[in-house]
Parts: sequence; structure tokens; C-alpha cells
Amino acid sequence: MTSRRSFLGGAAAGLAATRSFAAKTDSRVPEVEARIARRDFRDLSKEDLPTPCMVVDLDLFEQNIKKMANHGKTTGINIRPHVKVHKSVDIAKRQIALGAIGLTTATMAESELMSGAGIKGVFWTRQPAGKNNITRAVALAKRDSTFVIVADDPITVDQLEQAAAAAGVKLNVAVDVFAGLTRHGIEAGQPALELAQKVNSSKHMRLAGLMGYSGGASHTKGWENRRKKSQNDIAGLLQTVESCKKSGLPVNFVSGGSTGTYNIDVGSLTELECGSYIFMDTLYRRVGGKSSDTVYEDFGPSLTVMTTVVSKRHPRQCTIDAGNKALLRPTDEAKGMPWITVENQGAEYGILKWKDGDRDLKLGERVELYCSNLDMSTNVYDRYYIARGEKIVDVWPIMGRAGAAQR
Repeated sequence: MTSRRSFLGGAAAGLAATRSFAAKTDSRVPEVEARIARRDFRDLSKEDLPTPCMVVDLDLFEQNIKKMANHGKTTGINIRPHVKVHKSVDIAKRQIALGAIGLTTATMAESELMSGAGIKGVFWTRQPAGKNNITRAVALAKRDSTFVIVADDPITVDQLEQAAAAAGVKLNVAVDVFAGLTRHGIEAGQPALELAQKVNSSKHMRLAGLMGYSGGASHTKGWENRRKKSQNDIAGLLQTVESCKKSGLPVNFVSGGSTGTYNIDVGSLTELECGSYIFMDTLYRRVGGKSSDTVYEDFGPSLTVMTTVVSKRHPRQCTIDAGNKALLRPTDEAKGMPWITVENQGAEYGILKWKDGDRDLKLGERVELYCSNLDMSTNVYDRYYIARGEKIVDVWPIMGRAGAAQR
């Protein structure tokens, strides 16, 4: 598995290979890459970076993660943040350092990456189905006794029991209960209770808790509407929790929630699977918060995609080097430039337009865009450039993608 050290060390190895090639071709190793490999960020600024690239405003980012951590401490709800948004060990370790009890993952690769980095309490919230997923889940559980998985089907429970018995390991399994999102979750009430009993009575599994994710609530516009949606969606989950407790089953946690419902689910859930709060995106910001119906202001937009103006031959518009491959969307917004609208143009090109004839952008100027969807956007980049103002102070690898944790 590739670690942060090997990621940066790989850059150094690549540098050596490039130098060898340079001796034959008279080419030069890009200075920025060489300095990143040495972890030398002195006098490195945004202007030195290749584009398009992802930039994290460190001050805003730190405000966001501290605010969520403090929310957990003051309300008593545990924070088990979702890593699908960032896929970064560096970020995960900062979340753990501030009190997160573990991490929530969407894929096996994310689970392997985070557990392999020494982080405990990794909770994979997608049911392992099929030989590859079950084999890898059992293998990870054997290496990490704190690893937790979910199940929403008796068939999966039987398969997990068989695989765990063959491997000589005891699995931590939470029952995934339907909470309004039709992509997963066993029916609340008796079906969920019986599945929990089945897990608890098995020889090679222990019941870890219950989970119910109200995905439809997270982006419901208007805080009051979101509150009602969340409460309605998880009502069956909470009833199932009570049934399990009355039946004498251990319910160590009740997991779910999101950034959109972080201040709604207190008192209902015991832990939050929030993720987007660290960066925020334009779509999340538009759902409104408790203090504003139009803008969700609880957490600041700390992540941007930085682009360069590469052509400027037409009035009141310019071409940038971020296009479809960079996940450009018309719902993206230009940082500090509310007068700009974003349009798609092609694989490697985007268009910025404005109506005010007195406004203008220069050829070669850098423009930072707030992306529309965090999960999708971070998945096409390999690193975050960490900035304080215009200065670059660190680089964090983006990993844990596709089938292998190091991709």
C-alpha cells in the first residue's frame, strides 16, 4: 500500500529518473515537483502551481474541522467523519487528533488506506457483497480488530459468517436500516430486529450497532424542511433501536447523519457520518442553514479548483484550462468574483463570462473556482496544495480510489 512517505518519495525517485532522461534530452526537471519531493515549500506560491489543481485554504479548513469537533464535544454526539469527500490520510489524522472516534468510508479501498495508516474505528458503510469485497473485508478485520462493516441482508450475513469462520476472525457488524434512501437498508422494525439477532447469535460476528442514512435529508433546502425530513426518515431506525434494546441486544452506536443535519440529529443518533463540512461546495452551500434560508453559512468554502486564463479573444469572456476532465460545472462559482458565470467548453477547456463591460480578466491570470460537488471533483485529482493566503505550505496526497488503496 502506498503511504504518504512513499507518495512523496516516489516523486523523488521520479526526479532521479527524470534527471537521467534529462542528461540525454537537455530537458529540465520542473522546479516545483523537485521542491515538493524535498518538502521544501519556501517562497512557493499559487503562481508556481500547475493548473487545474486543487487548493485548500488552510485557515478556513482548520476553522471548519474545529467547529465540527467542538460541536461533538459540546453536544455529546460522536463524530465519525466520512472520508469519501477528501480521501486523504493527512486530513483524516487531523480529524482524529481533534476527537473523531474513527472514520466512515464508502469503499473497501478507502477502508484499507485509512486502517493501513494506523487509524482505528474505520466503519465501512457499504455492505460487502461478492467474493472480492468479502475476502478483503475479512482480511482487514483480521489485521484491525476495530474495523466495522454493515449488512442489510441475511444472505450477506451467512456469507460473512462462513468467510470469518474460515479465516478464524470475529467481525464487527452493524445492521443497516432503511432510512428513506432506497439504495440500501433492511426494512425497519421486525426485519431489522431479526437481522440484528442473527448477527448477534453467530459465532464469528458481534453486533456493533445500527446505522440509517437519510441521504435525502442532507440536501433538502431550508433548515426546517431538512429537520422534518431527517426526523421522518430515521423514525423507523429509532424504533428499531428500541426494539433491539428491549430484546437484550447490544446497541453500541446509532450512526448516520450528514453535514446538512449535523445540528438536527443530536439526541437521535449517537454518532455523525458528516463529511462535506471540511470543504463545502456550491450545491451544499445553497441548501440554507439554520441562520439563513439561502446560504449554508455554518462552514466556509475552503476548497477551490485553481485555473488559468489561456485565451481571451472575445469580449466579456475568456477561456480557462479547466474543462470536463476537471469536473467543471455551470454551477461552479468564481472565488471573489460573483460577476462571473461558468460554462462548459470541452475536455480541457472552460469558459468564464461576464456582462459588465468594465470587468475584465487578464491572459495568464489565475481564477479559483468553488466546485459543485466535492466527492466527484476530488476523485479526479492526485493532491491538495495547502495554502495560507498566496503561500503554499504543504501538499497532501489524495488516495484510496478505485480497487486499490494506493490509486
